[in-house]
Amino acid sequence: MSATDTGGRTGGGGGAAASLGRLRSLARAELTLLVRNRTAMFTALLMPLLMVLFMRSTVEQAPLEGTGLSVTDLVMTSGIPMVLILVVYLNLIPAYVSRREELVLKRLRTGELRDWEILAGAALPVVTVALAQCAVLVAAGAALLEMAPPERPDLLVVGVLLGAALMVLTAAATAVITRTTESAQITALPLLMVSLVGSGLFVPLEVMPAQVADVLRLLPMTPVVDLVRYGWLGGGEPGEVLRALGTAVAWALVSVFAVRRWFRWEPRN
Repeated sequence: MSATDTGGRTGGGGGAAASLGRLRSLARAELTLLVRNRTAMFTALLMPLLMVLFMRSTVEQAPLEGTGLSVTDLVMTSGIPMVLILVVYLNLIPAYVSRREELVLKRLRTGELRDWEILAGAALPVVTVALAQCAVLVAAGAALLEMAPPERPDLLVVGVLLGAALMVLTAAATAVITRTTESAQITALPLLMVSLVGSGLFVPLEVMPAQVADVLRLLPMTPVVDLVRYGWLGGGEPGEVLRALGTAVAWALVSVFAVRRWFRWEPRN
């Protein structure tokens, strides 16, 4: 089937219970593959911790005057989006590509699984790992680094969940232009580098010129960073929160369109 068939196939029925059962079975199989893949397990479990430690040593000299952020605030709130990028995005691109090239996706589509169930089932293990690591970061911040509990837990949860969903969708969209599992390391670089440099992970946007900051707030991960900081540290006017929510949802919708329109279920020629 061609890329344009993605949105039109409904797959099997059976209601929510049957769909949940199919997702559980597929996620269990994907978890087994994840555990067996040492590189993926390293990226999922150890790379985020190493990156947080690296960020700590890197941002100690960051110009934080006037931002209301301490070095600990910046590192811990940046750690959550970093976990989502490293655990979800970087692991899912090669997963989707390898399943496509090995005809796994094609075979799955011949059964009862719906298209969205196939993509979601593949994502569930790494999303679960990422959410657990985000929870550990929040707990560690409160218990070990004497950070205050989240000021707006609702915004923090929304930011994390939106970020996880966005990383799943952008991974599927990036898989469209990724020919091999090996090339996933290259096709993932643009979003990774843009997010590291321009989404406020290492340098808060508040220290940048207003015009530059306004442009950078349109990047995919910037609203996630903003929502996490508003949720954990407080602050954020209603208009700023709505802008972050709107930008994240807009990127999610763009990614959904790209996946429905161009995602390939069979090996690229």
